[in-house]
Amino acid sequence: MRLRGTRPQMSGQLELPLEARDEIPQGQRSGEIPTAAHATESSGRSDLMEHVVSRANLQNAFKRVKSNKGSPGSDGMTVDELSGYLKGHWEEIRRQLLAGTYQPRRVKQQLIPKSGGGMRELGIPTVLDRFIQQALLQVLQNDLDRGFSRHSYGFRPGRSAHEAVCAAQRFIGQGRRWVVDVDLEKFFDRVNHDVLMERLSRHVGDRRVLTIIRRYLEAGIMAHGGVVIERHEGTPQGGPLSPLLANVLLDEVDKELERRGHSFIRYADDCNVYVRSQRSGERVMRLLRRLFAGLKLRVNESKSAVDLATRRKILGYSFWVAPGRTVKRRVSRKALEAMKDRVRLITKRNGGRSVVAVAAELRSYLVGWKEYYRLADTPKIFSDLDEWIRHRLRALHLKQWKRGTTIYRELRSRGMSEASAAYVAANSRRWWKNSSMLLNRALPTRYFDQLGVPRLAVSSSSF
Repeated sequence: MRLRGTRPQMSGQLELPLEARDEIPQGQRSGEIPTAAHATESSGRSDLMEHVVSRANLQNAFKRVKSNKGSPGSDGMTVDELSGYLKGHWEEIRRQLLAGTYQPRRVKQQLIPKSGGGMRELGIPTVLDRFIQQALLQVLQNDLDRGFSRHSYGFRPGRSAHEAVCAAQRFIGQGRRWVVDVDLEKFFDRVNHDVLMERLSRHVGDRRVLTIIRRYLEAGIMAHGGVVIERHEGTPQGGPLSPLLANVLLDEVDKELERRGHSFIRYADDCNVYVRSQRSGERVMRLLRRLFAGLKLRVNESKSAVDLATRRKILGYSFWVAPGRTVKRRVSRKALEAMKDRVRLITKRNGGRSVVAVAAELRSYLVGWKEYYRLADTPKIFSDLDEWIRHRLRALHLKQWKRGTTIYRELRSRGMSEASAAYVAANSRRWWKNSSMLLNRALPTRYFDQLGVPRLAVSSSSF
């Protein structure tokens, strides 16, 4: 992508695509958001929009939107179609952005099931609006991020969920065995636009930037069937700007907790404060209710609690105390059940797919799962999960072989003795029981290694 001319103020024609320049900028950490060249300058300046539409910033924004892919928004435009659209319309879009007259399109409503039941509403902006939001984000992110609390970990460059989990473990190990676990009720749906924009205006001096962000917040929702729903509160999950705006709003709570000397972590709208006693926890809970009420947010009382830290989960992890009172990490019970539900779905015996196809889908899922939960200090649980997964795959093999004669022939071809093969084949309909008995001789662990099914169990030294 190129802009004719060398200065951001000059009118430009966007030249796409950028396939030949998709490398990550030198020095950027993997997963970080690329920032604009002018991001080190104060966001209080009035010329931020010029930096938003600068050539280098737009190049990074285009590459990020393209790599993220994603589904079309309310206008049906795909990511692959964005390049051609910008070639024909960028001149006018740029003029509108600089004049402060650009009007975002409505977001597309998308409902996805929540792990605990119910549905989560996403608002998918059009591909063009995702591109513009990404360009805005890259200019605002670096400067705003410098002022955020060190206890905030969610959706920030160079910070991660793993760092948040390790910080929680450290606080518990220091003797703060009680946690104030706060869940906000429908946070992204309840963000008050006036409160958010007032907080943002303290840091952003360009009225055009503030105006377009306000328009993004107020863009209507295109629901199923083409019904348009006006929106007067909330910041839709699905746009690049939403996580940054959440951090801008909640930073006020972080700063007050810091001022009072509390040990806490916040990841997006999840906040955990670690204290030394239940009484201290109850006092902090009252404080948080008051602070969130000042932002016109509500605490979800049914999901929030003051409890022993080992009884609560955080970002898919929970904690246990080993001999010597050492605090260890483990996969939370809820996360384990969600993982097993997903594996059951992939390996269901009536799916009509080959074992090779099932193994490929398992690998796609388990590699990411294993990477995220690599901090867990529970190798035995991972070993048990490995055995359970192989058990399911062996049962799937038996189901696909179906008839006893086929089972006998397949097992003999894999080196099983006549007696053992005949025993399994005689009980051909008892797939689950057979898969836990003699079948591991014909289908050993190395067989599933060859299929590419990853082992979850790793040595503790690898954590």
